[in-house]
Amino acid sequence: MTDVRDHLREWAMPHVLCPGCAHGIVLRSFLEAVDEQEIDRNRLAMVAGIGCSSRLVGYVDFCTLHGTHGRAPAFATGLKMARPELHVVVVTGDGDGLAIGANHLIHAARRNIDITVLLLNNSIYGMTGGQAAPTTPTGSVASTTPGGNTEPNFDACKLLIGAGASFVARVLAANPIEMTRVMVEGMTHNGFSFIEVVSDCPEYYGRYNGVGGGADMLTWMAGREVGVTGPLSSKRFVNHVPSSTPPPGMTTGIIQREERPVFTGVHGEGSHGP
Repeated sequence: MTDVRDHLREWAMPHVLCPGCAHGIVLRSFLEAVDEQEIDRNRLAMVAGIGCSSRLVGYVDFCTLHGTHGRAPAFATGLKMARPELHVVVVTGDGDGLAIGANHLIHAARRNIDITVLLLNNSIYGMTGGQAAPTTPTGSVASTTPGGNTEPNFDACKLLIGAGASFVARVLAANPIEMTRVMVEGMTHNGFSFIEVVSDCPEYYGRYNGVGGGADMLTWMAGREVGVTGPLSSKRFVNHVPSSTPPPGMTTGIIQREERPVFTGVHGEGSHGP
């Protein structure tokens, strides 16, 4: 088993994640994936925007960049163009990546930039006050939807497949072994890799919707073998707002994998340019 302390900035501890937050489990799985591939820390760059998930880059002893809200894919694109030898990984959340940063995300996918994007989906804005996010299920309570969310939510993987991502996967934070395996597959894929990690937010989503603490949310998540939307939709406390329950068994694992030219920005090198 990996001694993750070899990859951490211990001087940056203790972390600021809330009790029960699964983002720490996600970070552990990612470090296991890095260790399995024996990636030199000086050849791995992690880029993040703003949010709970983006805090993770501050704790790792790699090349890191903490950018502006939603712009991590754009920063990562520039970095990959300038330093193509680097392994470039974006860490983002469902609000950071699918709201203010959605435009940057889908165009990085369309171009097939050779980067890996880890999108930690906890179905709510966790850092800024528990507001409804693009992934908040219909009927869910948030600080901005006290009567229940009336809007439909994104399926992040379907969105990225439609945008042209050549590798798309979904994993559960409750299954760290599978999460590490899929991360290795994504990081070794030649092209744009998108991995949605279904995580939890016990402090906001769990409390607002009566789901329970971190352990409760992860146990319930693992037992259902579906994404976060289905189980949470059954726990509605706002009867006048109809639930939007997706088909049971939201797909997990590797959903899309194809080989196509990788964007390098340079003509005549075997990959498409502008």
